Amino acid sequence: MVEKIKGALRLAAVDPAAAQAGLTPGLALADAQARTPSLRTVAHRPDADAALLARVLEDFGRFTPMIALDPPHGLMLDVTGCAHLFGGEVELLQRVHTRAGRAKLQTRCALAGTPQVARALARFGPGGRFDPGRDRDAARRLTVAALELSDKEEQALRRAGLKRLADLDDRPRAPLAARFGADFPARLARILGDEDVRITPHRPPAPVVVDRVFFEPVSAPEDIERVLSDMLVETMDQLDLAGQGGRAFEAGFYRVDGEVRRIVVRTGRPTRDAPATLRLFRERMAALSNPLDPGFGFDQMRMSAPWTQTLTPTQPGLERETPGEEAFSRLIDRLTARLGPGAVLRFEPFASHIPERAARLIPASARPGDGAWPELDPDDPPLRPLQMFDPPQPVETLAEVPDGYPLKFRWRRVLHEVAHAEGPERISGEWWRAPDQRTRDYYRIEDQDGRRFWLFRQGLYGETPEPRWFIHGLFA
Repeated sequence: MVEKIKGALRLAAVDPAAAQAGLTPGLALADAQARTPSLRTVAHRPDADAALLARVLEDFGRFTPMIALDPPHGLMLDVTGCAHLFGGEVELLQRVHTRAGRAKLQTRCALAGTPQVARALARFGPGGRFDPGRDRDAARRLTVAALELSDKEEQALRRAGLKRLADLDDRPRAPLAARFGADFPARLARILGDEDVRITPHRPPAPVVVDRVFFEPVSAPEDIERVLSDMLVETMDQLDLAGQGGRAFEAGFYRVDGEVRRIVVRTGRPTRDAPATLRLFRERMAALSNPLDPGFGFDQMRMSAPWTQTLTPTQPGLERETPGEEAFSRLIDRLTARLGPGAVLRFEPFASHIPERAARLIPASARPGDGAWPELDPDDPPLRPLQMFDPPQPVETLAEVPDGYPLKFRWRRVLHEVAHAEGPERISGEWWRAPDQRTRDYYRIEDQDGRRFWLFRQGLYGETPEPRWFIHGLFA
């Protein structure tokens, strides 16, 4: 494979035959063709490689939720507590090799006590499974290339007679740090397994995960629903033991051909009700624009609860009646599952003194923010109307004095005579967002027919341009 580097064509990767002929990545294409006139080349496409690796990452998530990219061209899997699902560590390694072979990929796998040791043994060693304690001895036999230093530093180590990690491990760390940098001892300790740095997974792991691995793929809708029901029951049992309730549930479907499909349902309140959650999955799958296609079947399914909250036990009524708030929450959940999260919205307070920015619409099932609605005295009149116009609508006014409230105003071709008025409430613009925002003076207006309005004058007299009046909302 050939790529252009600084205007020159160089080899990006070579196959085993080219490697046996002495060709290496980074060699100029002209030199490679001079050594091997029959050389066949193809253009290197890093974007296609990245897309393929992303697909493999999603597919290999079947082995563990703790999976991450390991550049270049590698994956790191933390299989702690997952090997028993596949018959043990040896069988797990064999399944990884088999699955990669189906995708026409050549792989070398290593299973060790820490991610860094496994990475070094896979990239610079023979790979394989290493029992606890033996992985350090295997890492000591690796060459200093496993440190992945610069060419200059690696050459300096070899000239000093330090060709293997064992040669470095037997020496004091202080001289090595003085010669190769303060982080050199830490790099060596990680590769030898003396220091463990956990991986950062591609997707944050869920607190509760339940897997089902099938000997034979399942494809019938009734079988899929039966497995979903069983996994939900087990998920709710785990949540019950933890004193938690689920606010979001994700079902993962792993097809035999490597395609992965995930379906998420959310609830308005924490729940451990498996039948109700199963009904939400039915609603969600029935409303999918791209229906769930099992293809040649699913060989694995996963249920996880990525969002949980504390759920304390409640005493049900004698007649098992459903409280109004809980019934309303279930209605929201069903509508969200059927119509999608973007179709069912709720208001959330937002930190802004500008009225039209003091609240925003978010999905009803979204995580609540840190803001809280202000507490109002029920004996005081409302300061803000229930219905607000966005944007505010212009009106024509007649005022007794320039800075006072209007005596009359015309809105939508109807003239309103003011009977009562309160104000002004002065609100300045957000100068840090738009320096040219003008000051507003708000008035609560009641006309002679008893209708109440929220008007404001934008700008001050004496400024240019002249102030204008707008109606911003209607009181109930």
